[in-house]
Amino acid sequence: MGEVYLDGHFLPAGEARVSVLDRGFLFGDGIYEVVPVYGGHLFRLDQHLDRLDASLATVGISAPFDRAGWESLLAELVRRAGPGDHSVYLQITRGADVRRDHVYPPDLKPTVFAMSSPLSGPLAEQLARGLSVRTLEDIRWDRCDIKAITLLANVMLRQAAREAGADDAVLVRHGFALEATASSLFMVHDGILTTPPKSRHLLPGVTRDLVLELARANGLPCREESIPETALRRADEIWLTSSTREVMAVTRLDGMPVADGMPGPVWKQMHDWYQACKARLRSGSESC
Repeated sequence: MGEVYLDGHFLPAGEARVSVLDRGFLFGDGIYEVVPVYGGHLFRLDQHLDRLDASLATVGISAPFDRAGWESLLAELVRRAGPGDHSVYLQITRGADVRRDHVYPPDLKPTVFAMSSPLSGPLAEQLARGLSVRTLEDIRWDRCDIKAITLLANVMLRQAAREAGADDAVLVRHGFALEATASSLFMVHDGILTTPPKSRHLLPGVTRDLVLELARANGLPCREESIPETALRRADEIWLTSSTREVMAVTRLDGMPVADGMPGPVWKQMHDWYQACKARLRSGSESC
């Protein structure tokens, strides 16, 4: 990793330092965002910044920059990262206090950190094989719509899935499948694409919204509707989507094949539409 941004300065990653009294370090008191970059172009930046602003406002952290300021900072980070595709990570914590206290004073200065990492996207063999997932009880808190850095439950659930021989976990709450540990959930049944509606129990995914836009633009029937766990087990196709995962087919659920155990034809259509969208962005001719 090359240079990172920390509180007004670009510097080598190994030289970046944050106070041990920073509330992000002590409490996980902060917000983050991840933005893919294709050919030097930030992917759906407005939508990512909308979600960032919503999360900051919900937890009461003052936005350190306005929209133009964020765009300038991230554009400079991308320029310094050089050519190729990248994943930009942006984190804002409430800042450092003079002592550890659950209650925070109103005048703390937020800590702003950003870094860029190479992004290769899913490998061809992964796309051909698809993902294996386990259904697990959702043990997270009640405000999963906030993109908070407090991700211990997500870490535990992903690790449990990996130790069970799966790539990820689909989280189930009160009998309904919601999302994976860091991805939105879709299923296809009888030609209809379904994803759970936005709520406090799942993150409003930027890629999720794009998938719905692409489906509607191309005449694929789709709906936002709760997915009972029992319906997920009867699905013709299951997908996971995220900014870095893009659109991945799930081919095994709890050790059993999804349909014929291969990525399905509807997923193939969506994958092609998504790649065409990326190609337009790389060329600078059109945004998605």
